[in-house]
Amino acid sequence: MRWMIPILLSLASPVAADHNWNHRDIVAGQSLYADNCASCHGANLEGQPNWQSPNANGVLPAPPHDGTGHTWHHDDELLFEYTKLGGTAALEVRGVTGFNSGMPAFGETLTDDEIWDILAYIRSTWSERERDVQASRNLPH
Repeated sequence: MRWMIPILLSLASPVAADHNWNHRDIVAGQSLYADNCASCHGANLEGQPNWQSPNANGVLPAPPHDGTGHTWHHDDELLFEYTKLGGTAALEVRGVTGFNSGMPAFGETLTDDEIWDILAYIRSTWSERERDVQASRNLPH
């Protein structure tokens, strides 16, 4: 009977986390992405060159949001907070201090729904496998 618990939890996570993606406007998200994110993360979600190596100031360049990046490795809450609060503040909320992120906060510029629409657009470009892996990072609700 104990073997069933991990299986049930792993099956529950992606389904439970999908509520964040219900009724999102991917077309609006794409437009908002173009207006607010593409200047750093690329028009095609490709990120900046050498995104895994810090620049002279110790800041990592903007990563890609397509399947070649690591966005899909993170849970919904972190992706939302990273966008709303900015990278440094979002990580501080999770106990990571001293990280110099180049990601600005968009909480004063975008509504929560607009942030979710942007994230839904980004998510819509991932493969089914990437979406499944990302969904498994979320706690069941």
